[in-house]
Amino acid sequence: MRIDIVTDTFAPDVNGVAMTLGRLCDGLRRKGHLVHVIHTGEGGGRGQTVAASLPLPGYKEVRVGLPGPFKLRKRWLKRRPDAIYVATESPLGNSAIKAANALEIPVAAGFHTNFHQYMEQYCLGGLQPAAMAYLKKVHSRADLTMAPTSDVVDMLRREGFQNVRLLGRGVDTGLFDPARRDHGLRSSWGARAESPVAVIVGRVAAEKNLPFAMECFRRMRERVPDLRCVVVGDGPLREKLQAEHTFVHFAGVRTGEDLARHYASADILLFPSETETFGNVLLEGMASGLVTVSHDYAASARHVEHDRNGLKSPKGDRDAYLGECLAALHRWRDDSFRRGARATAEALGWEQVVDSFENHLVEASAARGPITLTLKEKSKRPKRAYRTIFLSDIHLGTPDAKVHEVIEFLKHTRCEKLVLNGDIIDGWALRRGAQWRKRHSRFIRTVLKKMEKDDTAVVYLRGNHDDILERFLPLAFGKLQFVKEHIHKGVDGKRYLVVHGDGFDSVSTHHKWIAKLGAVGYDALLKVNRVYNRYRAWRGKEYYSVSKAIKARVKSAVSFVGEYEQQLQELARKKDCDGIICGHIHTPEDKQVGEIRYLNSGDWVESLTAIVEHFDGRLELVRHADFMAGLAAEVRPERREVVATELVLSA
Repeated sequence: MRIDIVTDTFAPDVNGVAMTLGRLCDGLRRKGHLVHVIHTGEGGGRGQTVAASLPLPGYKEVRVGLPGPFKLRKRWLKRRPDAIYVATESPLGNSAIKAANALEIPVAAGFHTNFHQYMEQYCLGGLQPAAMAYLKKVHSRADLTMAPTSDVVDMLRREGFQNVRLLGRGVDTGLFDPARRDHGLRSSWGARAESPVAVIVGRVAAEKNLPFAMECFRRMRERVPDLRCVVVGDGPLREKLQAEHTFVHFAGVRTGEDLARHYASADILLFPSETETFGNVLLEGMASGLVTVSHDYAASARHVEHDRNGLKSPKGDRDAYLGECLAALHRWRDDSFRRGARATAEALGWEQVVDSFENHLVEASAARGPITLTLKEKSKRPKRAYRTIFLSDIHLGTPDAKVHEVIEFLKHTRCEKLVLNGDIIDGWALRRGAQWRKRHSRFIRTVLKKMEKDDTAVVYLRGNHDDILERFLPLAFGKLQFVKEHIHKGVDGKRYLVVHGDGFDSVSTHHKWIAKLGAVGYDALLKVNRVYNRYRAWRGKEYYSVSKAIKARVKSAVSFVGEYEQQLQELARKKDCDGIICGHIHTPEDKQVGEIRYLNSGDWVESLTAIVEHFDGRLELVRHADFMAGLAAEVRPERREVVATELVLSA
């Protein structure tokens, strides 16, 4: 499978989410999957893309990913994944889920962090309902949600989350091992052979309940003055706590074998946090053979058997937790107790976690239906066959041309004749300095490929924006014709006049300089439109065309469209045709007026529409979104089980 992972945190970040994602990626790649990670922060090597982000105010270690729907959509149109996993619910993650939904790509979301509970720690308890409502809205768009413990799964289901699955956590017992105990490191902490060492590992932040942990350290030292206290990690509270608690050694961030040495060189692990969704630190401490003290929830509830392989107290009961910290001072030399912790961790390898993660992604893929499988290989794309396709007003060379969408439409069709009805290339914009992009060339290649592979005849009619062709018309190269107007003969014997239509726009014909000035104004309006719709995408709203709304409300514009249609119908009548097919005004239409049928193919800037002729002679106005949705519905529902089986086998 091709899997993309979107996250706000990844290596070299040091936290449970980044570590978990690193293990999952490594495990999936060993199983032969293609994994690409889109993340914030540093990195960006092979198999990674760095997304735009901002540091969280007052917490520079945490970066918040900014929404990137257009870049994500561009990537996934080019390299469509079989499944997407969104690990964090930031604006980046939210936009990734929306983009995946728009492209009909299976998407799963992870619930790694209790952000809503953090509000209480930062004196924002009143915002908890709003935070939970946001999380619920984000996850509702995913095909399923993965949570790390059964109590988190139950909590999410009580809150109304749908399709929640359990995805446990593992621990690397080869890395975290009591054998890594370092007496020299213990000496640097001031610990003698008979001195116990208590350690806390994790972010030095308010949500980790560290002020209470410092109180526990102090009370433990009152009982055993020779106790050494160590904090491994960094964060916004470190400077304050270090100044207030000089008896505590702050070791800073440690990773890899260095982190493993710090674990193994201690004797007691305090895990005071009450906001974890899991708590990888607890398993790492158990794997290192430590006496752990935790609250009875998350990883502790699942893996700690009180007084057998660890100590725990009811969540929220500070007195009980402090009592267990004091009890740990009598158990740190109990080898059987510490061996029990190690034995529990040895049964929690990452292999089964990776298998479970893989199965959940396959489940999400199967739930989406067969379109996911059939689209991942170009040779297996479902295609609709038409006799003729009419496209106009693509405006290649401008940033607003929806090139990906029109290419997608063409790749899902076969036709005997393709009519490009003017303004395919925007020469006016190119003369003003617009840039020709690779995607614009890709459209030309797509058309040439249809001529070569499908034996499609192509008729290119000049428009006003590509009027440079006027001096060469008519011109033909095999199955490619360049003409000013074209008579299309339907299967039913009806004749249709095909023209771009600018000849019936008096401004374009007699006042070209005004038309070009209007084109500049339209481009400016489209720029405003792009900015406005980025904002709407960030708010989770659908695309809205400002220019369409303006044209619909301006009486002169409405009147112009009516006159334009009437004049073209008259021309068709004079040419002894049954109908007319045009473009130019970017207003798709299909209507019968008396004996003449008027069809306008719209554009691929805003409307994203085309006219198609079926083999029985029917002419139909189709919209890109409806066309793509129809493709998914075409595939027989009974194939879903076959697709799921194929996905499992490919995994």
